[in-house]
Order: sequence, then structure tokens, then C-alpha cells
Amino acid sequence: MLRRWSKAVTPISKFGSQSHLNFVKDVSRQTYAGVAPAPTIEDKPHRPVVNLDKMFWSKPCSLALPRDSPLRVEEPDYQGIKRLMLKLMLFYSKQSKSIRGANVVYQRIISQVDKPPIYEVFNLEKTFKTTFSLLVLHMWFCLRRLKQEGKEGVEFGQYLYEIYNHDVELRVSKAGVNLLLTKWMKELEKIFYGNIVAYDTAILLEAKPGDFSNVIWRNIFSEDGSSTPDAAASQSVQAMARYARPGSKLYDLNR
Repeated sequence: MLRRWSKAVTPISKFGSQSHLNFVKDVSRQTYAGVAPAPTIEDKPHRPVVNLDKMFWSKPCSLALPRDSPLRVEEPDYQGIKRLMLKLMLFYSKQSKSIRGANVVYQRIISQVDKPPIYEVFNLEKTFKTTFSLLVLHMWFCLRRLKQEGKEGVEFGQYLYEIYNHDVELRVSKAGVNLLLTKWMKELEKIFYGNIVAYDTAILLEAKPGDFSNVIWRNIFSEDGSSTPDAAASQSVQAMARYARPGSKLYDLNR
């Protein structure tokens, strides 16, 4: 079922998010947002006031974490007999290191996607559809950047994609979809590749200025398949386009 993410081609763009909107909505109905009782007015948390027009204007900066950052994950440096045994078990092989590294990157992705701040900042309801769409968007951030590293980056991206695919399968199963799981995963795979191609196309030099914002709207915000943002969501869509635009500063919304 797995495909190499680096071989996504333009014709698959017809499988963009809205072409499978009803499918994703079906999954959404079985998620937390679909089955949990609505909180009472007293239970609803107070959302901080966010001025989206003033957010995400910073200039590009390095994505490298400082050496003293608590977010850094260093390779374990075992010594003596333990290191020798691990070496014999290929713990320090290139593949093993890449898989561990891909796991670290993916944990950073889901820490951004699964926590409340991103939904609060962009005024999104947390459903299966929005969470999946945000997950795909953040995967695009990483895969696009890894492609720039040549063959090694593409290989690392494949490990990252396989971890993502396994996580999505667990999420679909957790949402209550146990029958025809393979079929549902194939549909989500089509949506994934369609979104990736749509984002790549929207940032080409020949793309129109509003193309990227419109893709963000269709893939993440739109509920009815419309191609351009409505007035109510326009501010949030523009802010997310700034947040997601290649070359933008990386923001941690959980801080």
C-alpha cells in the first residue's frame, strides 16, 4: 500500500482534499469532535484574543535548534560492551539512525498538530478532517525541505512518510473505522498526494499571488468545496498562508 512520496506527479492533483471531502467527513463523524458531548457554556475554555493580522510576518531564519534547546534529541552514546553489542545489532547503522531521526521529526510534527493552540489561533474546529489536513500540511513542510538535500534527504523522507502512514492508520482505527480499513487508507493516501501536489503547484514562480491561500482554504478550511475563502475565514486563511509559506520562520504555536 505504501508508495514512494517523492514520485507524486501532477495528474494525481485531481485527488485534492475537496474531491474526497465527503469521505473525510465520514471519518470525522466518528472522531472525538463527532461523538463527544458538547461542553456547556461554563465548561468552554476562554480563548485568548489573537490578532492574526500581526502574526507570522517574521523574516526567514535557520531551523537549527540551539545546542542547549530542550527540544534537541541526541544520539545515545553508549560505551564498552553495550556499544559493541548494539553495533553488532546494527543500532548504529545508517538506516537505524535515519529511522530514529525520522521518529524525532514526526514527534515534532504531531506536537504541533495535536495540541489546541493551532486550532485556537486559526479558529479551526478540531475534527478528523482538520487534524488530517494539518498533518498533511506539516508533512509537506518537511518533505519539501528534505528533497533539497538530494538522495539522502529523499531516503530520510521515505522513513518519515512510513511513520506518518502508520500513525494515520492508527488514527483511522481509533476513530472507529475497522472494516475496509485498507480501502479507507488508500483514499487518504490519494488525498495526501493530491494536497502535496497542490501545495507544490501553488508556490511555483508562474503561480498567481492568491493561489497558495486558495489551496490552504480548499485543503483545510472549506466545508463545501468552494474554491476561494469566504469573508469570515479570510483572515485566518491569510494568516495560515503566511505561517505555511516556504521561507517563512518556523513557529511553535505551543509556546
